[in-house]
Amino acid sequence: MNQPPVSIALEKLNIPHQIFRHETPVDSFEKAASDRGQRPSQIVRTILFRVTEDEFALALVAGPGQISWKILRKLLGKSRITMATEEEVLAVTGYRIGTVGPFGLLRPVRMFIETGVLQEEEVSIGSGMRDTAVIIKSADLKKALGNVDVVELFE
Repeated sequence: MNQPPVSIALEKLNIPHQIFRHETPVDSFEKAASDRGQRPSQIVRTILFRVTEDEFALALVAGPGQISWKILRKLLGKSRITMATEEEVLAVTGYRIGTVGPFGLLRPVRMFIETGVLQEEEVSIGSGMRDTAVIIKSADLKKALGNVDVVELFE
């Protein structure tokens, strides 16, 4: 089987991680967590936002909680932002919605980690491939991302 692009990027950074392949298609957040033997708060969603016509920001969020648009707009210094379209996600990250991880992106983007991500010892992130995740220690995730803003994105 092919190695997921996020795993390849992590190997280049010498960051330990595991690849998890689901036996059946993932159709819900709860199924992803259950299959991986994790709690929903350990599943990290990687969400792309359009800040300006050609500026994007990525938020890593643990669990099913909803990001506060007000907080995100303030962090980005913009009065209006939108979620990236399916086409924009593919063009900026190289990944399809539902597979996006924060490594191996086609374009550099500003990133935020929601504080809840780092409250879990181990999390799973998008691998760049459908029905496949990368399981990683949250400390290793932060180390691999480097100088990234850790922020409270929930109200």
